[in-house]
Amino acid sequence: MTHCPECGAPAEPRSCEELFHALLALDHSRRPPWGPLHGVSVSCFLLQHPSRIPGPDAAPPWSLLHAYLRDGLDGADRRVRHVRRGDSHRGPGGAPAAAPGVAAPALDRPPARFAVTIAEVAGGGDFPAEGFAERVRDWAAATVDAWTSRPG
Repeated sequence: MTHCPECGAPAEPRSCEELFHALLALDHSRRPPWGPLHGVSVSCFLLQHPSRIPGPDAAPPWSLLHAYLRDGLDGADRRVRHVRRGDSHRGPGGAPAAAPGVAAPALDRPPARFAVTIAEVAGGGDFPAEGFAERVRDWAAATVDAWTSRPG
């Protein structure tokens, strides 16, 4: 069996990219439970597939995951609104800076594997509503844990 070179998830029967597109279709329906977790899902996917992060800055998805894990969906929503308002504390290159006290990881040494990937969140491939929010929370926690526990 082949695996995703970035997150380590099984690449069969559907690749991470195929699963991500299926998830985005559900997210864009704006229906619960998928729509409200769109920013969290995208942040998890990007941090587990860092080659897709535009530029060298992981601060926006990193700070969103921290806000979500600390304060739930309300915290993530506040962080998204803050970034959309133009975040007056800009980082290098005009990108929104990380939330105070949350330093984004350098993207040059990503983790090779994650305890929870989009494959687990997909729950068989169709992202069932039942338990989706819990699977996304586990995905977010596993993403942050893998980046913070990398060997130095």
